[in-house]
Amino acid sequence: MSLVGAGYTRLARPVLFRRHGGDAERVHEETLRLLELVASTPPGRKLLRVVGGAPAGPVTVAGIAFPGRVGVAAGLDKNGRAARAWGPLGFGFAELGTVTAQAQPGNDRPRLFRLPASRGIVNRMGFNNDGAAALAGRLDRLGVRRGNAALGLPLGISIGKTKVVPVEDAVPDYLAALDLVAPYADYLAVNVSSPNTPGLRGLQDRAALAGLLTALHTAPAAAGLPIFVKIAPDLTDAALDEVLAVCTDTGVAGLVATNTTLAREHVRYAELALAREAGGLSGAPLTRRAREVVGYLTAHTDLPVMGVGGVLTAADAAALFDAGAALVQLYTGFIYAGPGLVRAINQHARRRP
Repeated sequence: MSLVGAGYTRLARPVLFRRHGGDAERVHEETLRLLELVASTPPGRKLLRVVGGAPAGPVTVAGIAFPGRVGVAAGLDKNGRAARAWGPLGFGFAELGTVTAQAQPGNDRPRLFRLPASRGIVNRMGFNNDGAAALAGRLDRLGVRRGNAALGLPLGISIGKTKVVPVEDAVPDYLAALDLVAPYADYLAVNVSSPNTPGLRGLQDRAALAGLLTALHTAPAAAGLPIFVKIAPDLTDAALDEVLAVCTDTGVAGLVATNTTLAREHVRYAELALAREAGGLSGAPLTRRAREVVGYLTAHTDLPVMGVGGVLTAADAAALFDAGAALVQLYTGFIYAGPGLVRAINQHARRRP
């Protein structure tokens, strides 16, 4: 373990996990505010570079030049508050959001629960965000435009359905979000797989998904914008085949696999009661299933896959790369392992042929 990794897991993480009486969401919000503050000045960004190191393993995916193969997963920075911090911390890209066309508070608190023995997190956030217009405004003030790498790395933006919008009106709702964020996104991620918005996962069904992706792909604002689809780990092989068929037919640029799971496998016995909290489970309990889904997808399509789910170590990332993932993303792994994990994955990327 690197000095950075050891410092985080042995010193910083215990303090963070105890703050605010163990309220995981308050700690998360506080950490984003701190990163935003530190990254707001050149000396602060230089300090973050010392901690995070440089991205490694440059690769071009869907026509986008990624300086490194490990990125920020959607959900970690919904509103782009820490957008200037991710590049200096060693990430090769960041997926902001998920944002919705309308600002919304999300589900009632508490809605974020750590399972430290299992190295997992259960969340039922419910797409809490400031809205697509607020994210667009923040990126505009930072000088971000599609393709200009103003923050030193590509930015993806994940969009989802506003909760109060009926499922039958999902298409215009997604289109409204697309129109707002498209000028600032290097790629768009379409989230149809969160378990925390009622009816959302039904948009993965063949007819609904085809209608949504056709509308997004043919929207004027999407011209030249690579579109990725984020899918659930709980789909059967037959359902995955249907998703792949629709994505191929509608010209999707790639896939993000996977979202959080409704399953509760691989949770430590002592945490089974806490794991019964409603919501999606991420982290180490999802490692095996995420790898299986990535392997299945890459064996059945030429579309590039971003692997996400259960990446807690550099070996987990390497296994996703070996399963065929072109890129990997971190959320829960970053919470548990900190910037040392980003460093370790980048070091592995440097050694890859």
